[in-house]
Amino acid sequence: MIIAPSSPSIGTLPDTLSPERRELREAAQGFEAIMIRRMLETARASSFAEDAPLTGGGLKQFEKMRDEHFAEIAAESGSFGFARSIEEQLAQYVDGHGGM
Repeated sequence: MIIAPSSPSIGTLPDTLSPERRELREAAQGFEAIMIRRMLETARASSFAEDAPLTGGGLKQFEKMRDEHFAEIAAESGSFGFARSIEEQLAQYVDGHGGM
């Protein structure tokens, strides 16, 4: 099942962004991908399946690659919304509106 984001993708209109804002967006998406990979890794670690011929190292490597690919796609599409939230919170400092 594919879940579409409720608002436009976080990658929308990249040409209208300043270089700093584009870099912030890419960093936020990268962080979201890391978070999703860790969630999938944690969920998979709680599996009660024992190692069998079809659940050995090859399958684990495939699952890791699949999880990484899924995390990248999810982060780029904004499906979970982590990157969008991170970007919105940090944009005030990039755009010069935040005070510290």
